[in-house]
Amino acid sequence: MKLSQFKLKVPTELIAQYPATYRDDARMLVLHRKTGEIEHKQITDIISYFDDGDEFIFNDTKVFPARLYGNKERTGAHIEVFLLRELNTQLRYWDVLVDPARKIRIGNKLFFDDSNTIVAEVIDNTTSRGRTLRFLSDYTGEDFRARLYKLGKTPLPTYITREANEEDAERYQTIFAKNEGAVAAPATGLHFSKTLLKRLEIRGIQSDFITSHIGLGIFKEIEVEDLTKHKMDSEQIEISQQLAEKIDLLHEQKKRICAIGTDVMRALETVVGTNGHIKSYSGWTNKFIFPPYEFTVANAFLCNFYFSQSTQLMMAAAFGGYEYTMAAYHQAIEQGYRFGDYGDAMLIVD
Repeated sequence: MKLSQFKLKVPTELIAQYPATYRDDARMLVLHRKTGEIEHKQITDIISYFDDGDEFIFNDTKVFPARLYGNKERTGAHIEVFLLRELNTQLRYWDVLVDPARKIRIGNKLFFDDSNTIVAEVIDNTTSRGRTLRFLSDYTGEDFRARLYKLGKTPLPTYITREANEEDAERYQTIFAKNEGAVAAPATGLHFSKTLLKRLEIRGIQSDFITSHIGLGIFKEIEVEDLTKHKMDSEQIEISQQLAEKIDLLHEQKKRICAIGTDVMRALETVVGTNGHIKSYSGWTNKFIFPPYEFTVANAFLCNFYFSQSTQLMMAAAFGGYEYTMAAYHQAIEQGYRFGDYGDAMLIVD
């Protein structure tokens, strides 16, 4: 398929700038991928599509406050630093993005607070926008990390055009976030409240977790028309042996397995062996899923509404079928569904 086949015109007013009042307050479009039938529901209705013994798989990654604002030495120029990943804990090396990139060179120092207790020195230019920083501070160990994160802001995606606030520190994080390492939230998991999880449990629906540390690669624009030539950024994932064995058992029992979010779906499809069985894995994935694609693990999929020509939209179309998914998206726009990380949800089932 071609990039141009995934063009959408999403009205600006449908891009969610704030979370819903309550986590489980979102709307949910249900797409039946065998028939193309569409239903309009609420996220709390999801329970009615699953039975005792079915399985939901969530992502337990934890978002850290990755966006920092500093000043360049001498000139005082304002610089935004986006922490991507820690490269070396002992040396305090971090892979970062800086903006504006043209003002930063190797050897430059950046100051992040009035007392200059956190300073960063640029030690490498890795890409046109990327840099490697070495943080300098009298703080040690966990005290340093705590101070660095105190200076940071919740890394809302750029299509949210307001500053992050205190509410975002809580709401741009799932209630089951555990393993720190993401710079973007597993957005579909944001819909689940304690009450909704309890209702799943009472229904007999099982919940398990993988870890997928989401990076900025999910927001990266595709620059090639031929999708087979697009290269995804790598993300770190972890799937336990216990879950791998459980998934094989659920398949034998003909149970429904629902992947909660594109990050979960991508991780699960990464660990399918040549024999169709699931393997435990701890490492990196750059898997890119677009139509046509034969899914092996999940047979149900809950996702948010994504933007034009995005890799997430392509994955949804691969699972739901291109024609049915695009038709569902056009209907979602007509019906005023909210798009983006704080937006509404779409459940794709047989």
